[in-house]
Formats: sequence, structure tokens, C-alpha cells
Amino acid sequence: MPDTPNIDDGQFHQIDEARLFPTDRPTHPPRILLLYGSLRDRSFSRLLSEEAARILHRLGAETRTFNPSGLPLPDDASADHPKVAELREAVMWSEGMVWVSPERHGAMTGIMKTQIDWIPLAPIGGIRPTQGKTLAIAQVSGGSQSFNAVNQMRILGRWMRMLTIPNQSSVPKAWDEFDEAGRMKPGPLYNRVVDVMEEMMKFTLLTRGQSAYLTDRYSERVESVEELSKRVNLPKAT
Repeated sequence: MPDTPNIDDGQFHQIDEARLFPTDRPTHPPRILLLYGSLRDRSFSRLLSEEAARILHRLGAETRTFNPSGLPLPDDASADHPKVAELREAVMWSEGMVWVSPERHGAMTGIMKTQIDWIPLAPIGGIRPTQGKTLAIAQVSGGSQSFNAVNQMRILGRWMRMLTIPNQSSVPKAWDEFDEAGRMKPGPLYNRVVDVMEEMMKFTLLTRGQSAYLTDRYSERVESVEELSKRVNLPKAT
């Protein structure tokens, strides 16, 4: 055996293939929560999220879409605010999420970031709301194609300990990609959205039954509950 004196043998586990490849797998429809990042009457991020939800339904998912209208700014209300409670309950319900943001000033919108910021990193009832859940990301742009918003959301997904799928969607000139009824027009950009949702379903079905094991970490097993609580509940910066 290699000499590893710094490892706590009691908390260092060999890979458990029975947990990695369980035979008893969930059979209910995958639960997918969709977030979008604009409150305009004709919000292209909302329209794209609705198109994504239709595709997910065709693939066998159960979906919910959160309406961010009325959600307060982070730290400007308590966690028991009705919209915050609604968002957090939906996140806990979900097994995967789809984030769709416009690109504004070269970044995701404040509305999109506000929703993400209200999702706590610390455990709720011992469960981290996003850890181990799948994530698909997409953006819409008013001009030429860009990837600034999806790149930012990919970083956030990693920070939230989510399993962010490799594929993504960026829809340029979104005003020209949806018809008067709000449906996305056929073409390569629509096909890419189908690709992303198909991949999202595959990754969710593959990982949801063992997401807790996939995200089980040695460093957290050796850290006491008290130490963990102190670390994740540090005083907020003023």
C-alpha cells in the first residue's frame, strides 16, 4: 500500500460500485425546474424556457417554471418571503434545472443572478439544495451570437456543485427566432435546443439515483458537523 500518513483511514473509502451502478433506480418522471431571466411581456428567455419545457415533456420529464416577478433582491428580504419560499421549494423538488438568461451588457441579467443568489449553498434540513443535480444552460441575445451568459452560468453551476452538462444553447438575434405566437422557428438553433434537452434528460436519468454518492466527499467526511456549520455560516460581509 502507498504511504499516505495524512489520510484519515476511517473516512477514506474505496469506490463502491454497487452505489455507483445501483440496480434499484428511480422510476418516476425526472423533475426539472426551469428559470428564466427577463420580465418583459415578450421575454425571449421565457419563450426559450417554454420551448425547452415542451421538449422535456416529450422526453418524459415533469417540469416546473419559476416566475421571478416579485422576487426581492438578495438580503433585501427574509428567507420566508413568499417568492423566496416558492423558489426554494421548487429547487428542493427538482432533480435537475435549466437556466435561460438573456445576455445584457455582456453578462447574465440581474434577474437571473438574483434567483441563483437566493438558492442557499448551506444545507436545508441536512440537504444541499443543488448538490448533485443536473443543470442545462442557455442564453438569448439581441445581436450576434455570444457565450458570455452561458459561460458565467457554467461557473455558477460548478460553484453550486451541480452536474452541468457539456452541451449548451446560445440563440442570437432572438427577436427573429420566435414567431408571433411565441414559438421558436425551426432550424439549426432550434435543433440545438433539442440536443441540449435530450442530453439533459440522459444525464439526469444516469445520475439522479446516485447523485448523493457522486458528490460524497472525503474532505467533508473528516470535517465535524460543528466545523462545517461554522464554515458555511460565516458572518456576511457588510
